[in-house]
This record gives sequence, structure tokens and C-alpha cells, in this order.
Amino acid sequence: MKFVVSSSALYNRLAAASKVMTAKNSMPILDCFLFDIKNGKVTITASDGEKYFITSVPLVDSDNNAQFCITAKTIMDSIKELAEQPLTFGFNPESHELQGQHQTGVFSVMTFDAATYPAQQPINQQNTNLELEADILLTGINRCLFATANDEIRVVMTGIFLDIHPEDITFAGTDGRKLVRYINRAVKPGLETSFILPKKVAAILKNVLQKGTQVTLTFDNEKGLIHADDFDMYFRLVEGRYPNYNGVIPTNNPYVATVDRGSLISALKRISVFCNQSSGLMKLHLENNQMRLTGEDNDYATRAEENLLCEYQNDPISIGFSCIFMIEIANIMEGEALTIQLADPSRPGVVIPAEQPENEETLMLLMPMMLND
Repeated sequence: MKFVVSSSALYNRLAAASKVMTAKNSMPILDCFLFDIKNGKVTITASDGEKYFITSVPLVDSDNNAQFCITAKTIMDSIKELAEQPLTFGFNPESHELQGQHQTGVFSVMTFDAATYPAQQPINQQNTNLELEADILLTGINRCLFATANDEIRVVMTGIFLDIHPEDITFAGTDGRKLVRYINRAVKPGLETSFILPKKVAAILKNVLQKGTQVTLTFDNEKGLIHADDFDMYFRLVEGRYPNYNGVIPTNNPYVATVDRGSLISALKRISVFCNQSSGLMKLHLENNQMRLTGEDNDYATRAEENLLCEYQNDPISIGFSCIFMIEIANIMEGEALTIQLADPSRPGVVIPAEQPENEETLMLLMPMMLND
């Protein structure tokens, strides 16, 4: 059989699908894409055994149906450098040979039996559906992803928590040292539920979701499905009970300073060079509309100090933070100015935008570090 497809459209879909694949698979067949040619399109499936990414490309022409598996690296490298043009493929089901023809040459590769590719288990019929704009999901992911944990000991912290209420949706991420809470009140889910989105799934969605589109989230107690205009992504939810993220946010913070975000980021980056490389400890001191940042490393006898103008009228206070974490928080935040709220040197600091967008609320929390003096 033969089929014709756009080279750039095919490569773009292969590149998106390949993001779920891993370098080492328990089954060799998972190094392959599953191609399913029928109904005027080629449906492409990629998987790592737990996550399945399914997308499709319309065909220019085809004369029959076919199914086969092909090594992902081989097919992607074969068409990566091609300019936009029609690609004509000929598939021989008896020899399992796939031959590709383009404007300047031909190539031939061997395929594998599609029957050996593991099937995706469907979502339970007793499931929950949530429709929302891709922009809302992307904003929640972009806010929270950096704060999720990397270790497998606290598995529930390795994902983004979606806390869904009838009148809003809250995204939360924490690794125990920093925490993000993003609330969007523009969406009205009309239901009460929650689930933990795995970190790798969130990272893939960050790269493949298109702004301005709608997505549907379908999930049961174990599995989830993200349906978008150009792909479906199945995945296993993170199991466990997420920590009470609201319970660790201090509510009474009398020490409040507002500072220009760009100036703060620049000063933090300069200070980070001189902070202790293992702890990253930085001292933040507030007094008389001044913010003083100090970083030092006694092992190498290095020290730096930065002074910034800010709005601060309360008593002097000093607190220790990780300079690297503070840079991450300031970079993720949006807006021209940030407000830093403190209770005392032993309690977490709260960072929020000086001006919050309508129907949105972003809060980031950073645990303090003990100062040497």
C-alpha cells in the first residue's frame, strides 16, 4: 500500500509524541512509534508503558489501510532535515519494509508487527470530566512546575495538585522548601474534586499545548486523559494524599515590602555568585525603605552586598533565604513589582505580585534558612 503525507506536518507530530518516550524502556517495542493508517489520516502513538501520546496527521493520499511499528529515532532522523514537501511511503505488509520517497532521494527501513505494541487501558466509565481553556492549564503548570519535588520518597510532591471547587480551580506545587498556590476564579467547574498531575506529564503539556484552545480533562481514581485538538494523552495519576498546602501559609505577616521585580532579579543574580555554593544562603534585611541583600562564603572569603530601594515602613527585620530559590520565584512571577510579606525570621516568607490580574491569585512561599549571625 501507499500513502502520501506532508513532511513537516509528520515531523512536528512525531516530535511532539516523542516527548513521552524514555531512553531506557522495559520493552524494546516502546522505542517505536505505532502507525495506524486509515480514514484519510495516520494516527501516531508513542508510549513509555505508563503514558500514551496519540496524535494524527491528515494524509494527502492513500490507497489502503495499514498498521506497523517503526523505530522512533530512525523515522525522525530520516525526515528531520527535509524541507516542506510531500512524502510518499510504500509499505509491504509481507516483508515489513517501509520505503520513503521525497524530491531528492529514497530510503528504506524495516518495521515491526503492530500487534506487539501494548494497548492503552481505557479510562473507567465512572470518571470525572472538566473542560477548560488551555491557557488556564498552561498558566497553572508554568507557575507550579518548578516548585515540585524530584525525589521519589515524597511521591505526592512530585506532581502538581489540581484542587477543583465549584467556583474556582487551584493549582499547587511544593517540594517542602518552596510552595506555589495559583487560584483561577474565571473558570467555574461546578464540581468538587482533585487529582495530582505527574511532573513529567505537566512538562510535556507545557511544550505541546496550544494557547487559545480548549482541553478536556477526564480522570478516574487511577488514570487521566488530556484531550486537545491535536492530541490525546493518557497517563497514570500520582497516588496519595496531597499535603494541606493552605495550612503552611502564614496569614499574619506584619513586615511587608514592595520592590521592583527586575531590579530584584538582577541583584539576586549578582549576589548568588558570592553565596555559599552548598547552602545558597542569602541574608535579606529590611529597614527604612531599603532592602539589603548579603551573600558570603566563608570557605572562600568572598562577600557581596546589594542595596535596593523598596517600600517598607515597619521595624527592621533580617531573614535568611536560599538565593537560588528566590531567583526562581522572582523569575516565575509576573508584573513590574513584587510584595514580600514576613512574620518573623523563623517563619516562611510569602511573595506575591504587587498587582494581581482579575480573577487570579498567585502566591509563592519560601521557607527561611538560619542565619549565621
